[in-house]
Amino acid sequence: MLQLRPILSTLRRHRTAALLIVIEIALTCAIVCNSVFLIANRIERLQFGSGLADAELVHLGTRSIGNDGNAVAGTREDLAALRAVPGVKSAAILSTIPFGHQSRNSGVGLVPNQPTPTIQVSMYNGDVGLVSTLGVKMVAGRDFRPDEVVDEDEFDKVDDFPLPAVIVTRAVAERLFPGKDAIGQAIYIFGTSPMRIVGVADRLTSPHPDSGGVRDLYSVILPIRPTFDGGTYVLRTDPAQRDTVLKAAVAALDKVNPHRVAQEHGTFEDLRGDYYKTDLAMVWLLAGVCVALLVVTAFGIVGLASFWVQQRTKMIGTRRALGATRGQILRYFQTENLLLTSAGIALGMLGAFAINQWLMTQYELPRLPAMYLPLGALALWALGQIAVLAPARRAAALPPAHAMRGI
Repeated sequence: MLQLRPILSTLRRHRTAALLIVIEIALTCAIVCNSVFLIANRIERLQFGSGLADAELVHLGTRSIGNDGNAVAGTREDLAALRAVPGVKSAAILSTIPFGHQSRNSGVGLVPNQPTPTIQVSMYNGDVGLVSTLGVKMVAGRDFRPDEVVDEDEFDKVDDFPLPAVIVTRAVAERLFPGKDAIGQAIYIFGTSPMRIVGVADRLTSPHPDSGGVRDLYSVILPIRPTFDGGTYVLRTDPAQRDTVLKAAVAALDKVNPHRVAQEHGTFEDLRGDYYKTDLAMVWLLAGVCVALLVVTAFGIVGLASFWVQQRTKMIGTRRALGATRGQILRYFQTENLLLTSAGIALGMLGAFAINQWLMTQYELPRLPAMYLPLGALALWALGQIAVLAPARRAAALPPAHAMRGI
């Protein structure tokens, strides 16, 4: 059985080198554990389901040049022209779009003038057919009826305008009415007028999803028909036809009214990609940092082990002359590395916790799950054993006679 006392005695004689490698392993452990956690967090955010048919959607908007007359009538004319574009399955207009630049939010209560809202939601204004155009799946209830929809200009003229209907997401329904059927329930968003829930959508992301959690699904659709001056057109088509349809749609709007300027337009997938490009860049950056740290740590272990093999050539020869086998010499260096790595991991776990506390305080990041610490420890133990293997094998292969002469 391998004795630890000779190993500890040797490490005490080389305490400076041993301390440096322990610190290097500790820093790697602390940074890699937090980096991997942040990478997983960002990947979860990147994979967050919007609830929309992203691959089939394109968006485009226009703005008036000066006074453009009746925007309500113009919007209806636009929608008729867009629906006639070859390849367009359906077309709608909504007030804000997911992954866009704007967001409208409000509190929701269960009684009139509730002092503290039960929940904060993102609001989309839309017409009949918006749900099917976006590809939102309904799990209960129905879409709006034409008699429930009001033009945005009319809605803005009256305080506390009574809206008879509202569509909510499953997340909102479960938060407001846990264990109950939300269809037909009354909620209050604007003052004292109740809105009856007529439909429950499976998922609909907020315009600016943040963490990728359930709160990003707290969304409602109000039966308010926007105009082209305050909304964005959304078209649903086959993914292969998106570019062709988008170009034809811009031309169709220009034909309806040339006295407008085209605003931002493109596919929803591109819109989502632009929204998450910082997160994607962060994933690659953190992954690069992790790889670099692990490579540097591995080279540090290899270099230190190789140096110690040269320094201990006579000791190795003596042990071989006294009957130590190659396997015992190999295990000697592997055990020595295991002790150094374990000490570094122990310090690294404390460092990982400290870094996470700082990130939580400064950037409101979630707490580091405990599972990342043992996973990081296993990875570093494996790295240490692999890195020390080549120098240890060279040491074990030294012939006793040569080793005794210091060759």
